[in-house]
Amino acid sequence: MTSKNWPALEGIAYGGDYNPEQWPREVWDQDVALMRAAGVNFVSVGIFSWAMLEPKEGLFDFTWMDDLLDLLHANGIAVDLGTPSVSPPAWFFHAYPEARVTLKDGTVMGFGSRGMASHASPEYREAIARMATALADRYGNHPAVVLWHVHNEYGVPVAEDFGPRSVAAWQRWLQRKYETLDALNGAWGTAFWGQRYLDWDHVVAPAATPTIANPAMKLDWARFTDDQLRECFRIERDILHERTSQPVTTNFMAHQSWNTDLWKWAQEVDVVSDDHYLWSPDPDAHVGLALSADLTRSVGGGKPWILMEHSTSAVNWQGHNIAKRPGEMRRNALTHLGRGADGIAFFQWRASRSGAEKFHSAMVPHAGQNSRIFREVTQLGQHLKDVAEIQGATTKADVAVLYDWESLWAHDLEWRPSDDMQFRERMRAYYERLWRDGVQVDFAHPEADLSQYRLVVAPTSYLLTASAGRNLTQFVQNGGTLVVGAFSGIVNEFDAVHEGGFGAPLKEALGLTIEEFLPLRSGETCAVHYGAEALPSDAWAEDLALAGAEVRGTFDGGPGDGLPAITRHSLGDGQAWYVGTRLGVTALAPVLADVYADAGITLLDRPETLEIMTRHGETYDFVVVCNHANDDAHLSITGTDLLSGTEIDGQLTLAGGDVAVVRTAKEERGGGR
Repeated sequence: MTSKNWPALEGIAYGGDYNPEQWPREVWDQDVALMRAAGVNFVSVGIFSWAMLEPKEGLFDFTWMDDLLDLLHANGIAVDLGTPSVSPPAWFFHAYPEARVTLKDGTVMGFGSRGMASHASPEYREAIARMATALADRYGNHPAVVLWHVHNEYGVPVAEDFGPRSVAAWQRWLQRKYETLDALNGAWGTAFWGQRYLDWDHVVAPAATPTIANPAMKLDWARFTDDQLRECFRIERDILHERTSQPVTTNFMAHQSWNTDLWKWAQEVDVVSDDHYLWSPDPDAHVGLALSADLTRSVGGGKPWILMEHSTSAVNWQGHNIAKRPGEMRRNALTHLGRGADGIAFFQWRASRSGAEKFHSAMVPHAGQNSRIFREVTQLGQHLKDVAEIQGATTKADVAVLYDWESLWAHDLEWRPSDDMQFRERMRAYYERLWRDGVQVDFAHPEADLSQYRLVVAPTSYLLTASAGRNLTQFVQNGGTLVVGAFSGIVNEFDAVHEGGFGAPLKEALGLTIEEFLPLRSGETCAVHYGAEALPSDAWAEDLALAGAEVRGTFDGGPGDGLPAITRHSLGDGQAWYVGTRLGVTALAPVLADVYADAGITLLDRPETLEIMTRHGETYDFVVVCNHANDDAHLSITGTDLLSGTEIDGQLTLAGGDVAVVRTAKEERGGGR
């Protein structure tokens, strides 16, 4: 990350998106009074305000923003000031209709929603630079402003643009990357289906085609799109860096958005921030929340980060928008805190009466301040003051889970051996097993330094470069334990099958390669004999060619009947495990138990539903404990619960649905029952 500092705030940042332009001026005074009552010290403003700030091209009106920032500052509320580049006004698209986004089928998107203009539009880039400059010059020294917030959720709801300007930018991008057409043709394998290019102007984008487009082209297109979005971010960030002293962020959507490579984006921001919303169809959505929080912290290098948006209750954009039950918002917020967030914010402060998000929950709901939600908002504000000393504390993990957006992009392209093998499903299954086992994890890129970890888990590494294969092999040789999920190490960075066949980059580490994929039909199942257990399996089997690995599990039934399903291989001072099938969260338990034993990882004796997170400060550790069950749970620990002020002498009893934040002596460890 760049060198700017954390926002100039005391304690945990607490608040949300504030959109006062939707309300009469007299409501603003009511809002700041309620903010003070709720303990709010931080709000994001201006994110969707372009039309009000620049009502005509080049004509700015800052009167209302001046009034707003002065009002917030007078009431002790710091501002995360947005640049409104996510939503250009109607006059912009009227003047520059060619700046609209074109979909792959040729449809040109119209105005009236939200989302970015074409990332390749010079008029758009000029306009966002003009706006960022005007805001920086006007408010760079305003005492309310502690953070700049560029755009909003890059890549959501649209990232790709197939218009002529984007295609021209794509051709220039490819020329910089490959330099020669021979290099491009070789990387894309254009000899297949007669796709060879002899002129740069003939290189098309992967728009609608009679059958699937070249997968290597589509992978590069995903990289190009990500790079173009990041170029637009840098235009604004560089202006803000040049003209102001505050740090700059943009809000990610870790594991919920798929078209931005956050390992790269995290290097561009001064402070990492993330938006997270529970997925209503998931009855254990708090596990997905934990995954996103760990991923956000990890891309930021383990430094504290800001939860820029989550919801007080239901969202409005899912098929079934499920309201949060009493206490759930508190658990969600404090779980993010436990996983490294030093800022907790919501979308939004006051519920909108009009527009597409009028049914989205807010800190001040339509029911007003005399509501359960606002009472819980106020309670949470007090809690964050009570635990303020946790600020700056960090996490430590012995386990890394490999996560690579380029592998995700490649994995989820068309014409794979089985539609049932999906990146997100496999990532969630392995992560949830670790979560239920109470294992604190970081996420890591496959080419990162892994030497600090005892165990590395690669749930789904379809695209794995040769250098990443060498990195993982060295990790095992040096004494680490590696576990690799099925359909990994298949292709290189060009989506071409590795020389040496499936799994070639991991052959030395795993002691095997894959002769053939043996996917099951939809709905078919088989089993894996693992010791005395029969583990249920579905979707996937493989015919493995062993080269030193020992068989630990064997297929029973299905196309792989009698073949090895799970293997273990010793190499140097370490061990590498391979799971060549799709096991669910429960079936993974006995396998990972043996993996933990290899890695020297000891689990706490605790209920699966008792989530325990530890942050390490200079003087104390802070253990955040969430009970996701209805019954009481117990944890052996000594310290002070900062939420209740209770001294805990050896055992914490936590009621169903409750949360504790326990300040303990350094390296305090406990066990639950």
